[in-house]
Amino acid sequence: MTYGEGDGAYYAPDEPLAALASLVTAATVRIHRPGPGYDPHGPGSFLGSGFFVAPNWVLTCAHVGLMGERQGEVCQVTVVFADPDGGGERAVAGTLTAVLPEGETAPPEPGRRVPPPDLALIRLDTPTAHPCVYLAERVAKRFDGGKVLWAGWAEVDGALEIVVSARGRDLGTVGTQIRLGDDVLTEGMSGGPVVDPRRGQVIGVIKSRSIGSDGGTAVGVEQLRTLPSPAGLLRDEAHDTYHAVCHAHDRYHRDRHHHPGPEDSWTDVQARLEKGAGRVLGPAHRVELLGRLAELPPPVSTSSLLDLIGRAEGRRGGRGTQPVPAPRSWRDGLGELRETHGGPADLELVLRYCMSAVAAERPYVTAATAGAEEALYHWVRELARDRLTRSFRGELRQLWAESRERTDRAQRRALPVYGERPRPGERASVLLELEPRGWERDSYDWRVGVAHFNGEVDAIGDGTGTVLGELPGALAGPLAEAFRQCDEPDEPAVLQVALSQGELGLDVERWSVVPGMPPLGVQRPVVVRCLDPEPFDGATGEQARWDHLHTVGMRTEDVDCQDGDPVAVEGEERLASLAHETVPVLCHFGRRPGPEAAEGFARLARTGYRVLLLRRETETGPEALCADVHRKAARVVTEMRTAGHLPGKIHELRQGVWQKRTETYWSDQVALFYDDPRHPLPGPGLLLNAP
Repeated sequence: MTYGEGDGAYYAPDEPLAALASLVTAATVRIHRPGPGYDPHGPGSFLGSGFFVAPNWVLTCAHVGLMGERQGEVCQVTVVFADPDGGGERAVAGTLTAVLPEGETAPPEPGRRVPPPDLALIRLDTPTAHPCVYLAERVAKRFDGGKVLWAGWAEVDGALEIVVSARGRDLGTVGTQIRLGDDVLTEGMSGGPVVDPRRGQVIGVIKSRSIGSDGGTAVGVEQLRTLPSPAGLLRDEAHDTYHAVCHAHDRYHRDRHHHPGPEDSWTDVQARLEKGAGRVLGPAHRVELLGRLAELPPPVSTSSLLDLIGRAEGRRGGRGTQPVPAPRSWRDGLGELRETHGGPADLELVLRYCMSAVAAERPYVTAATAGAEEALYHWVRELARDRLTRSFRGELRQLWAESRERTDRAQRRALPVYGERPRPGERASVLLELEPRGWERDSYDWRVGVAHFNGEVDAIGDGTGTVLGELPGALAGPLAEAFRQCDEPDEPAVLQVALSQGELGLDVERWSVVPGMPPLGVQRPVVVRCLDPEPFDGATGEQARWDHLHTVGMRTEDVDCQDGDPVAVEGEERLASLAHETVPVLCHFGRRPGPEAAEGFARLARTGYRVLLLRRETETGPEALCADVHRKAARVVTEMRTAGHLPGKIHELRQGVWQKRTETYWSDQVALFYDDPRHPLPGPGLLLNAP
């Protein structure tokens, strides 16, 4: 083992930091290219570093794993690590199982870096005993130049050695990456762990080294939360790689704590490092709790977990500012609780969170679920017995009794719901604002946020001066995170696209932001709103129209088309006289509406119409006949009865077009303008609550 640049160990052998370094190196692995002619122990096939995060799972960089040997759709590597029984080194075959960012499949070419987060998970092909690191469960709020420890393999004097830095520092963050400095990163260390020595937790994965200077960059381990989720409800733990790895990690460390050997465990070392840290749960209690939570099925969704955390913290309405990426598992949620002062109120918060996990809606249940719930409750009760008030202990008993009264133990998303899901109209949605730069054609400033029913909007990401052709790629990451915070497995969140009046024909719902994936409008309901709405005359009954459409009924009115020919939209006095159930259809609105079409829309907006169907004309070739659009739009609107069903219906029609169902083709160019007056947009430049 080499410490730093060969200057010797920086810690006395009995110091906890020396024990921590030993634990880190024991779990750090080499990754080699497999195949005949390659020596799995020599530099010739060496690709980079990695580390065990759970039994039979290795975390590394995507650019390391992708350089393995391709066998059809599968990428194979060899993982080499120290035999925990002291028998030298072991080499085990592994399969690249997950890569971030999603869609990266080819090995990086010279001069091209894999974009962040540049992470990969390798699954061992053979069950193997080995030690695992301890992953931080909390997203770091800031990096303050404190000491960090990192490790990785490198070629030293013609041989491969593990190198440990004991004097590195974090230098803050750039985007999703942690800047590292004050010590050298050597080629081959990519994929190695970065450790917070104050808490004894792995916080990052080495991504790159600086050329000509010390340090480099790392990716926070919380970026694993961005692993794709399977569609629909989970069938079991193995169905979702993220949850499979997290649960296996937490069970491993709990078991290791229960069955100590002659060497220190991560929990032992953390207890020595964290003396006086003031956290409400010490390392032993924390590893016990995480292990018990890992016996439960995971949360149904990130959205439900965020709501649960908000209720545990006593928030009503909005969830408050969330970390990015948002918590996804029970361990993530525990890490986000405000429990750093160690007082009774903090302990109550943690235990209330535990009881919420006991009572939570489940994506699935197993034969062991009921027993795991009861075991967690008894652990919570014992922890509260000597440290908390009688009144709070009574609250715990009441929460336990309420959770036992449920009749839907299969928890398959059936009514009645018990507070987990928001009431109709209270679901969070995703807001995308696209503001054109008038002086730069087809260039946009953009903002992505999560819009709550109470009017709060939380920022996810933004950009300036992005050209139209690059928008889908630029939006992919922020939109994926926003969807993660809002989606339910059986109910994707609505995407509200806020555009200027002159851009309402922009077909955002047809964009595929991830290569190979269906367009946005096929994946979820997409509606358009107006960034620069026309001032309306309150006497025209805007709210009355909206309420009527959402409670009584609706019907279409063709306002710019007569027998297939475009006509001017009638005057405001005539529009104001139309019945409240009217949903105007602008059949000749166009991709970029001309002056007449734009003025027609403006008249409708000024007279209080907030629900319209906009048909975009094709920019090339003859225009499709209108009669079929009029006929089928009228039927769909009438059948839906109330306007609240229209976003879902338009989504269903777009799915039909994608699936080549000819009866839906009439809707291919139809967009839904749906501008809820109860929830006005924050306005240009006002998005959002910054994280």
